[in-house]
Amino acid sequence: MKPFYLIATPIGNLEDITYRAVRMMSEVDVILCEDTRLTKRLLNYYKIETATESYNAHSTVSKEDSIIRRVGEGIVFGMVSDAGTPTISDPGVKLISRLYRDVSDVDIISLPGPSALITALSATGFTGNQFTFYGFLPHKKGRNKIFEEIFDSTRIAIFYESPHRLIKTLEFLQEQYKDSHRKMCVARELTKIYEQKVIGSAEYLYRYFQDHPEKVRGECVILIDKK
Repeated sequence: MKPFYLIATPIGNLEDITYRAVRMMSEVDVILCEDTRLTKRLLNYYKIETATESYNAHSTVSKEDSIIRRVGEGIVFGMVSDAGTPTISDPGVKLISRLYRDVSDVDIISLPGPSALITALSATGFTGNQFTFYGFLPHKKGRNKIFEEIFDSTRIAIFYESPHRLIKTLEFLQEQYKDSHRKMCVARELTKIYEQKVIGSAEYLYRYFQDHPEKVRGECVILIDKK
């Protein structure tokens, strides 16, 4: 079998990494990165000298062909994302699908580790063991339909949001949920110095971030408690 490693990396604090992840990043032949500059910071911190190569949403089919050919030749790759677990709301999933299709004896080995959605959910106090993860929501087409689905759901809903769209999203939520008592949470800068979790009604969250524009920064996880 030809191994291909998915290696979870810290979502903020560089100490949030497993011994196994550090070892495998040292042992593989090449590390595929979304952004080699970001990954180099992590590698330098742990004194890892493994070669890096970019693979991201802009990578071409010919780039994928090259990786697949080398996997077939026995080159051992590790894949990381900029932060967290690769292929979860991440372009790496396309390459993994192709590897299963085009390399008959590939062994995809996933090393467990940090995940922003689980880190955020565990700290909310929202009860129940079922949730739906939506990744990054579409900016326009299909967005309202997803919010309608969330409104009627009996499961916790989780999605990612950029700081540039946070206020607009919270404004929409407070309009849709103005008569609802469902709790929501905005978790941002997780595991970093300015980590923050704000929990309350949709209206409270909207007003809070309107009144504290300096807090509207960093990638956010938004969680909506079940109906």
